Amino acid sequence: MTEETPPANVFDEFDDLERLLQQSLEEDHEFLAWLETSVDNVGDGTMTMSIPYDEKLTNTRPNATPDEKADLHGGVAATLIDTVGGLSLRTAVDDPFEARIATINLNINYLRPATGDLVATADVIRAGNSVGVTEITVESTTPDGVTKVVAIGQGAYRIFSPQ
Repeated sequence: MTEETPPANVFDEFDDLERLLQQSLEEDHEFLAWLETSVDNVGDGTMTMSIPYDEKLTNTRPNATPDEKADLHGGVAATLIDTVGGLSLRTAVDDPFEARIATINLNINYLRPATGDLVATADVIRAGNSVGVTEITVESTTPDGVTKVVAIGQGAYRIFSPQ
């Protein structure tokens, strides 16, 4: 049995890091693919991801009028916060493809209902040898077309560097 040799630079197969991460989400993370999660931007110490609004992800308020759009479930925002927070740490570690990252703590403050697509931007606050911390802001567009912050979060993650 012969092992294939990985390309010298894994980025050579892709036009950009966003496409590489998007392919990984679609092929390796069924739940995130089902949510239609997309990688929108990757920078040094920052990342933006989004999840489109979909009725299947909502809670209907009992007193809502027929013309009111249902609110996205808060767990959708929490998933996005956790995912973009952890993945953004990969932009700040020495070996982003070999390191494993696991959530230690996740803190979320919901500010208002989300009734449109969710867009989350994570910024790495610190990436140490074994723990990283990120801050995340989630925005959504209101029915009247104004984009507002709907949640803010902070994640702490354990970084397992390769030996």
